[in-house]
Order: sequence, then C-alpha cells, then structure tokens
Amino acid sequence: MLQSVEANLDRKPTQASADAGYFSATLVTDTTLQGIDLYVPPDRQHHGEAFPSDSDPPPPDAPVIVQMRHKLQTVAGQAIYALRKAIVEPVFGQIKAGRGFRRFAFRGQAKVTAEWLLICLTHNLLKLFRAGWTPQRA
Repeated sequence: MLQSVEANLDRKPTQASADAGYFSATLVTDTTLQGIDLYVPPDRQHHGEAFPSDSDPPPPDAPVIVQMRHKLQTVAGQAIYALRKAIVEPVFGQIKAGRGFRRFAFRGQAKVTAEWLLICLTHNLLKLFRAGWTPQRA
C-alpha cells in the first residue's frame, strides 16, 4: 500500500499506521520503508487501553518489537495511532453496520470493484444529503 502511495504522489508518506496483524520485524525494517515513520503495534490493541508513557526509551540495539511497543506507548505515539479511528475506521463501520453491507453480491474482481465503487458513491452522497449540502448554481 505504501508503494502505491509513493507511485500516486511521487513521494513517500511521512507517516503510516497499520493494524497489529501487519506487524513483522522484517517488514517494519524493510529498506524500501526508510524515511517513513511507522506505527504498527506488534500486539493487539484493546479498545480504550491506556499505556504508561513515562518509561525510558529502549536502547538503540533493542529488538524492533520492543522499540515499536515503546514508540506506541508514548503520548505522541498514542495520539498518532488514535487518528486511525477518526480517519478510516468509521467509514467501514458506517457501511457495515449503518448500511448493512456485509458482503458482495457479485463475483469477479471487475464486478466487485464496480459494486464497491457504487457503495462508496452512495455513502458519500448520503453524507452530503444529511449535511444539507446543495449544489451551487452558476
């Protein structure tokens, strides 16, 4: 995904976060990701879990997993990782729970892509409608 971002923007993102299932010491230290400030928890994050933020940083030669745990336990790390809840996660929750979309009705990548685009289109139109947006007349 990060390579796609770089291809689309002609530059690497400065920061990136991912769910715990994506953590791997090999992946987080991959040379193609150098320069990207990664926030990928090595362990499952429990909802509302508070971490002590006053611990000393691990030594530079500590394992990657220890360094990442500490990074995510800092106040800044918690704030950055918490942005995931406000940016991407609510949309999937609204589509799944609010709209009742749990699985695709069609088979094949082209049909599923078209169906997903339609779901996203209607989601965005519904948000505009509920916000009271009306097109401006020229």
